[in-house]
Amino acid sequence: MNPFITVILATLLARLSYQMARSPVLPTFAADLGAAPEFIGVIVAASTVTGIFFKLPSGALSDVLGRKRMMVLGAVFFAVPPFLYPLVQEPWPLLALRFFHGFATAIFSPVASAYVASLAETGRGARLGWLASTSDFGATAGSFAGGFVLYFTASYSLTFLLVGAIGVLSLLAVFLLPDVDRPTSEAKTFSTRAAPISGTVSDWWGRIPVIVIGLLFCATTLPLIFRSESLTAFVLVASLLGLGVGAVTPVTNALTADLASARGLGAAMGVFGTILDIGEAAGPMIAGFLIGRLGYAATFDVLAGVTVLVTFGVMALVRDPKAAVRRASARDRRNP
Repeated sequence: MNPFITVILATLLARLSYQMARSPVLPTFAADLGAAPEFIGVIVAASTVTGIFFKLPSGALSDVLGRKRMMVLGAVFFAVPPFLYPLVQEPWPLLALRFFHGFATAIFSPVASAYVASLAETGRGARLGWLASTSDFGATAGSFAGGFVLYFTASYSLTFLLVGAIGVLSLLAVFLLPDVDRPTSEAKTFSTRAAPISGTVSDWWGRIPVIVIGLLFCATTLPLIFRSESLTAFVLVASLLGLGVGAVTPVTNALTADLASARGLGAAMGVFGTILDIGEAAGPMIAGFLIGRLGYAATFDVLAGVTVLVTFGVMALVRDPKAAVRRASARDRRNP
């Protein structure tokens, strides 16, 4: 099987499995075990904390030990921990298990990005866009599937067993991956026939313009979220915000890969994943603090202002290798 298609399949199954165990099943399970509301939040966040501390080392290790080996290790954490949830009867062991389960994404996610980025430089943004879209789709579908299965079975044990079974399928898909640490021809790895739009555009136009446009989408829509006066307006604005985030995340990932050396690609993806997890963990806390001090409307305005400042910072401080290559090609065509 094509290595890119295989890693996409493995990612879809992994994220589907992981999110099925996380939301809405995990908070309900924790509450039924007697966890206080505050402690439930800690349990849900535990896996993110794992990512903060271990994504960078995982990516760096993949540069030394090989991408496939580390992805197999990450997939093991998708496959094994779900079978342990039915054995948990207290909130504290559940917290420990969530931290343990968090090694799945802490190891797999940055290494999968490095694996995809290392297939070839041409079409890198498109491939990483596909990977990000697949991960988001799996996470969204996992939430629906987890709630659906729990509702109709009324059994946490059956739900977690299904989660584990899907995790095992992801592990089997990873075993099918070829080892791409040795150079291979681009034609054998991936043919860029289609992509998510932002990744494809960034391959042609450059990373920075797409990131800037995505950030401006976010900055424009954030103040409108709280000021939406109807469900239709809210859904429209939220969709535009999602478009902005969807443009920024995979293209920033591709830019990170462009700026990294081939030998340090895993470490670079680990840094990227760590920063994402820090933002995911810190964002709700910062927003809660701002809302308590400033109120909802002002908080969204502040977040929009920060996004604008970040946009100018990216434009001023970050170089775009894709744009430089495009300008050099244009000069070569003018001066053969």
